[in-house]
Amino acid sequence: MRLGAAARAASLAAGLVATRALAQPPTPVPEPPTYRLDDYRAPVPATVAGGRVLTTDALRGLLAREGDRVVLVDVVPAPRRPAGMAPGSPWMPLPHANLPGSVWLPDVGRGALSPILENWFQQQLATLSGGDKSRPLVFYCLPECWMSWNATKRAVSYGYSNVSWYPDGVDGWRAAGLPLATATALTPPEAPGVP
Repeated sequence: MRLGAAARAASLAAGLVATRALAQPPTPVPEPPTYRLDDYRAPVPATVAGGRVLTTDALRGLLAREGDRVVLVDVVPAPRRPAGMAPGSPWMPLPHANLPGSVWLPDVGRGALSPILENWFQQQLATLSGGDKSRPLVFYCLPECWMSWNATKRAVSYGYSNVSWYPDGVDGWRAAGLPLATATALTPPEAPGVP
């Protein structure tokens, strides 16, 4: 019986250790010094150097205060026609929804941009901001998506001073019961944007 009691005690101790491990918050993801180059759908950091991180409530507050002055930029990649699809075959990608008033700039959140795509991104930001580098810019895509983090970091590197990242993205906005709009992507000069 003593062996049974010892085994039960060891099992209980192991269970307590496992329970404590589950109760611990996940290890924070550190900010990398450069852009995330692959595996974009993965846990993201809680911060972005040079920018602010917005919750859904904070973004709603910013939009209430600043209105149309806020530039919302969706960086979700646009669907691509499947490579092996026969020419002339109908292809109907699922519609994409984003936050109302957003501009959809696909592929600019990748970690490596070709010079052509990077120049296009800079031109789009200059146009959207009206040349005002202090105008509020908010980048988003989907939860746990590094593309919006990369795009935020890249805008900071271009000298924009009022840059925010909304990591909850479209799904967070939808989960809060807020309206979405059907999106149309602007066409980048090349696809997928990686040299």
